[in-house]
Amino acid sequence: MTEHVQGGKVRTRYIATQGVKEYRATIDEYVKPDDIVLEVGCEWGTTTVLLAEQCREVIGVDIGKEPIERARERHPGIRFEQMDAYDMRAILTLGRRFTKVYVDLSGLSGYHSLLDLLSLLNMYTAVLRPDVIVVKSSALKRLAQRCIAWQQPARRRA
Repeated sequence: MTEHVQGGKVRTRYIATQGVKEYRATIDEYVKPDDIVLEVGCEWGTTTVLLAEQCREVIGVDIGKEPIERARERHPGIRFEQMDAYDMRAILTLGRRFTKVYVDLSGLSGYHSLLDLLSLLNMYTAVLRPDVIVVKSSALKRLAQRCIAWQQPARRRA
């Protein structure tokens, strides 16, 4: 996938999914062999492994120490790091230009967490500037399905 450009600026595309099946189904569609992918909320690395099969490089991050240790044991050929998704300084220490970001933060899947999730997406977009961010959030998907981007109608000539 090439970068989505609008008005001379790179625009990150957001893909909202519901459930792990949809989340993983996007991999074949959006992840290409030259991509460098960040998976945020990787837990034990199951999806990270699927991403690794499709891209040049993937790094899985999770806030939990135990899940990261387990992911490293199970998948020694993949890089896993323990860090907070909101710690952009830590994310930047990974030293990569991520072209795709996958976000699976179960605690941010409900309506009450949409503002936190949108804040995270805005931060990743502004700082990392990936082509695509895939998010597993049923609330975000439902909201996106109900939204229509309004555009000013063309003025009619009299």
